[in-house]
Formats: sequence, structure tokens, C-alpha cells
Amino acid sequence: MIEAGLDFTICPSPAEEAHDATLSPAALTEMNAKLKVDAVVDRFPDQIVIGADTLVYIDGEPLGKPRDMTEAEQMLGRLTGRTHQVCTGVCLMKGKDKVRCFHVITEVTFKNLDVAAIRDYLQKIEPLDKAGAYAAQEHGALIIEKTEGSWTNVVGLPMDELLKELESFAAD
Repeated sequence: MIEAGLDFTICPSPAEEAHDATLSPAALTEMNAKLKVDAVVDRFPDQIVIGADTLVYIDGEPLGKPRDMTEAEQMLGRLTGRTHQVCTGVCLMKGKDKVRCFHVITEVTFKNLDVAAIRDYLQKIEPLDKAGAYAAQEHGALIIEKTEGSWTNVVGLPMDELLKELESFAAD
């Protein structure tokens, strides 16, 4: 966000994320983004607060953060050689009355990876705090064949879309 010329403060939210596989990717990530913002907005009454939540989906099923390295390996094994979706929900809020939520979906295709390649990748990153057990910005070239849509969305915050929404939100 510094590269975009924005002055910001990072404030981790204490909100508990919802995990409801019956919701669409858009609805779930937007709901979680709003939960995160709701939990901290009172601390910044005169500022726009941004919350975001990113999930990886394959075959309509959300892949959250893996519980352990075994589950991380299983997740990457499931993604290998296939296209999946990365959905980031974003919520902008100023006070409790001005709210706008949106989402961005990017298609990501993984390379065909064998078990050795998956294990090698997992040794290079910390997968337990990442949806789908991977980080495009950390050695992503080892696992990602191509992306269609916002690259920054896959990293966790769709910057082009965020900047457009911020401009519109601030003007309202």
C-alpha cells in the first residue's frame, strides 16, 4: 500500500473468522472482512478502515489455513495441475454508518507438482497461516503456472480494485 501512495496503520483485528461452506466465496470473504473491520473501527472514528479476507476455493470448497504440515501437503496436492479460485473480500468502513464491501476473484493454475516438489516448496515458506497453504509472493514461481485476473488479489489485497473503491468511497 505504500507503493500506492497511501498512508496507513496496520491494526490486527481480534475478530473470529466465520467458516461457513454453505456461503458463496464472495459472501463468506466479504462477511469476514466486515467482521474484522467492525472489531476495530471504533479506534479510528475519523478514518477509513479497511478489512480483507482471502480464501482459496477448488471444486466449490473453501480451503482455509491448514492445521498442520500434513494438511498443507494435502491441500497443495489437491491443487496441483488444476485451476482454482482465490477470492478476497474487502470491507471499507468509516464510523459505523458508512460501509462498502466488495470482492475480487482470480483464477490460479498450478503446475503439475510431485510430492518432492510440494515438500520442497513447503520447506521454503510458512504455510500454516496461509489460505490454501501457499503464498504467491513467496516462491510462487515454483508452483504457479499462470493467473487470470488480479495478481495482488492472490497475494491478499486487490490493489487496483481497492484504489478505485477508496476513491469512490471517499467521494461519497
